Amino acid sequence: MITCYIRYVLTAGKEAEFEHYARLWIPLIEKLGGTHHGYFLPGEKPGSAAEFSFPGIGEAGPTDVAIALFSFPTIAAYEMYRQKAAKDPGCQEAANVYKETNCFLKYERSFMRPLFR
Repeated sequence: MITCYIRYVLTAGKEAEFEHYARLWIPLIEKLGGTHHGYFLPGEKPGSAAEFSFPGIGEAGPTDVAIALFSFPTIAAYEMYRQKAAKDPGCQEAANVYKETNCFLKYERSFMRPLFR
């Protein structure tokens, strides 16, 4: 299994637009053969310091970052998804939401492999 990790830097004041964009993609990934693990959006910050567990190296993260995680059985399956997504009207509609709202400033895509136990 391969998991795609996408880190978005959100545009200030466009959180609702990003949520709309994200909600469109979840069923599209599922429809095209992936397993979507959800979007993780900025939340309330705790009052405790981030360096609690590891003094001297911990720090608070940014408040304008959202994460998406979705998996495919193989990289080949992910590549098939990309080919299908390029032609899918729903995927084109979701991409247009970004083009119309500019709800994020940039994104980074990484691929991870899970480690259990």
